[in-house]
Amino acid sequence: MRNSRDRLRHAIGFELIGLLIAAPLASWVTGVALSHMGPLALFFSVLATVWNYVYNLGFDRLLQQRQGHTHKTLWQRVGHAIGFEGGLLIVALPAMAWWLGISLLEALVLDLGFVVFYLVYAFVYNLLYDKIFPIPTQVTQHA
Repeated sequence: MRNSRDRLRHAIGFELIGLLIAAPLASWVTGVALSHMGPLALFFSVLATVWNYVYNLGFDRLLQQRQGHTHKTLWQRVGHAIGFEGGLLIVALPAMAWWLGISLLEALVLDLGFVVFYLVYAFVYNLLYDKIFPIPTQVTQHA
C-alpha cells in the first residue's frame, strides 16, 4: 500500500503533467489561445482535486452511517462514479461556457473531450507511475 507522501507525489504529478498536456492540446483543438485556455484548465484541475476530496469524504461518511462500513458494492461504485462526474459537470459546464463564450451544448462537447483525454491519460500515467515508483513488497513474517 502507498504511504501519504507517495500519494501526494502521485496526485501532484498527475495534475501538473495533465495540465502541461491538456491545456496546450485543448488550445490547439479549439483554436482558443493558450493564455485563455490555460487558466480554465488550471481552474478545472483545482476544482476536480477539491471535489474529489470533498465528494469521497462525504460518500464514505454516508456509507459508514448507513451500512456501518465503507466497502462499496459494484453498484455503489457505479453510483459513486456517476455522482462524482455529475457533480463536477454541474460546476464545470456553466464555468466553461461563460469563460469561453460558448453554449452549454458546446461546453458539454468540449468537456466530453476532456473526459476522454483524462481517461486515457489516467490509465497511462498510473501504469508508468507504478513502473517508476513500484509499491514496495511487504515481507510477511511467520510466527
